[in-house]
Amino acid sequence: MDVTLEKTNDLEGYIVVRITESDYADRVKKELKEIGQTRQIPGFRKGHVDMATLRKRFGNDVKAHVLNEITADACLKYVEDNKLDLLGRPLPVADEAIDLVKTDYEFRFEVGFAPELNIDFANTTLPFYNIAVSEDMINEQDKNLRQQAGTQEPAQEYAERALVKGTIMQLNEDGTIKEGEDAIQVNDGILAPFLFKSEEEAKKFEGTKVGDKVVFNPFNTCEGNEAELASMLHIDRDKVENARGNFEISIAEFIVNKPAELGEEFYNKVFGADKVHNEEEYRKAISEMIAQALQPNSNSLFTRNAEDYLMETYGAGMALPLAFLRKFMLRSNSEIKEEDIDGIVERNIPGIKWEIIENKAAEQLEVKISEDDVKAAARMFGMQQLQQYGMAHMADQMLDYFVENMLKDEQQRRQLVHTAFNNKLFQSIHNAVKLDEKTVSLDEFRTIVDALNNASGASVAAEETPAE
Repeated sequence: MDVTLEKTNDLEGYIVVRITESDYADRVKKELKEIGQTRQIPGFRKGHVDMATLRKRFGNDVKAHVLNEITADACLKYVEDNKLDLLGRPLPVADEAIDLVKTDYEFRFEVGFAPELNIDFANTTLPFYNIAVSEDMINEQDKNLRQQAGTQEPAQEYAERALVKGTIMQLNEDGTIKEGEDAIQVNDGILAPFLFKSEEEAKKFEGTKVGDKVVFNPFNTCEGNEAELASMLHIDRDKVENARGNFEISIAEFIVNKPAELGEEFYNKVFGADKVHNEEEYRKAISEMIAQALQPNSNSLFTRNAEDYLMETYGAGMALPLAFLRKFMLRSNSEIKEEDIDGIVERNIPGIKWEIIENKAAEQLEVKISEDDVKAAARMFGMQQLQQYGMAHMADQMLDYFVENMLKDEQQRRQLVHTAFNNKLFQSIHNAVKLDEKTVSLDEFRTIVDALNNASGASVAAEETPAE
């Protein structure tokens, strides 16, 4: 067997596989014997069919199958052994049917090469924006932490973020209490006006006291969300349509949050035992907490700036084997029409160029991901999900369960592998280039992000300071 590479230009060529009878004869004979031993052939007992009969009945089909398989394997082995950097996969050249009378054959596979690329990270400078932690941020986080660690206490007057308890009665259109079996009445109702989606409805409770009556519209408080309405009014979802009008609550009690007082007990609860000892250390710890929470925004912006730089510097003038790519896409998807292929290739060029740059960057920086990297990406995603659903306090109990189930799902696992790869790649780029570090306010950071998004139509998140 002889396998060679014939390049037609820098980016396209053919892998040529030449084989003689000695390369495939034993394989053909072996497969014919297997047919005789496993198939029931009329006129013969299984396993007692002579080779002449097998060659006559199955020889051509088996020979064609073996020739195709041997040559395809030889082509792929040549690519692997010679570390050819190809785009797509080798495409067998469509010739006429194989002449099975011959003994020697030549098979050709068309290939497209990725362009050579050497990324100069050492002499590259990229901006990195740190977000300054302001006193307002620290004060807001202090407020949130003290509320979270606070106690629920009864009160006689409405206060910010108070829960309102009382009897909720459905009203007729004229404002009178609705009576009858279909009337909705809740004796132990609880409302959280600070969570209402309607500011107008929430304001109705400002300045109220125990014993007051407030007319409000439950449907408007949650924009008609069936689950929220059913929970608020203690009804089944199929009765939600009957709850579109006004209701009246007779206020029996307010439950207000009394923020935690600064002190050793509070410090230990928030930061762990013996980590913070006084208010000065407390505010410093909050500042570090906020800075850490804001860091992903800085990393996201760095990632975007790095992508843009690499594409502009190495992608703009990058040549691709377009003739090969057209054939490859047509062969890969039978639904693509030939008259549409040029437009499809054109739309895919930016993604192809980025994949080439990404792979070359990973190769130069020796980026490899392990199972631990994938698990770390899964844990981060799981933590974000728990926080999103207000279950951050259950993270330790739930996180392992989340991770295990995500990694079992093949589609989610692929996404997590990609996330882990991206995280490691851009961390490696961050370490490899020179950084022009700047510290900006959150508003200035948002302005930078908005300008970038407006210029490209992409999105880089600039999150609020988290309360958790």
